[in-house]
Amino acid sequence: MRLQDKVAIVTGSSSGIGQDIAIRLAAEGAAVVINYSGNAEGAEATQFQIEQAGGRAFIVHADMSKVSDTQSLIEETWAHFGGCDILVNNAGVEKGADFWNVTEEDYDKVLDVNLKGVFFTTQAFVRRLRDAKRPGRIINISSVHEDMAFPHFSTYCASKGGLRMLTRNLAVELGPLNITINNIAPGAIVTPINRSLLADKPKLDALLRNIPLNRLGATDDVAALAAFLASDEAGYITGSTYVVDGGLMVNYHEQ
Repeated sequence: MRLQDKVAIVTGSSSGIGQDIAIRLAAEGAAVVINYSGNAEGAEATQFQIEQAGGRAFIVHADMSKVSDTQSLIEETWAHFGGCDILVNNAGVEKGADFWNVTEEDYDKVLDVNLKGVFFTTQAFVRRLRDAKRPGRIINISSVHEDMAFPHFSTYCASKGGLRMLTRNLAVELGPLNITINNIAPGAIVTPINRSLLADKPKLDALLRNIPLNRLGATDDVAALAAFLASDEAGYITGSTYVVDGGLMVNYHEQ
């Protein structure tokens, strides 16, 4: 198993992409810290699946929009497992609105979770690795919208664009510490956040016409890449974004 004896944190791993990444990393041998903010039952379901398969998992409640919570997530991980090797920054939110109707509250919510939370969780993780002189892997779950326009979701695009530049910058700064950092940018993936799209057949059909592979992605498609980037096989990869979108970005055009 590629991640035997490793410890991984996966933020927002009570559902969707984060849940499948946690399960996949555990299947590869890692002990996994499951993080959630509001979905305790989902976190318990993730833990149950990991432990049923013979893996190890530990749940930590932390709100990624609060710096104190990001720090406690790292500290609780070290206290429980004695260290950590892999951080997957997956937790994220989106709020749709015309640009002229975006409120300060909604702006703060999206940027605090998607960008500030990643920044300070990563900072606390890196400090621990630096002090222990340990290598590490950081994987950010970004979006095709770090590069691709998404009208009416300006806060989401701003947060993901910021995440792309943060990743590139930290690749340079953290490289000497033997810490790699990369983004995975999913396109249209079947997750709870896309429930309304899946129920709207005209919109779904229009989207599928823009995807050369003619299907939505599965959470497994993202989890498989995350497992690779977390492994020693990806030891010479840093500062990159890996797009998982079935060809959407290269083929997209407005209907």
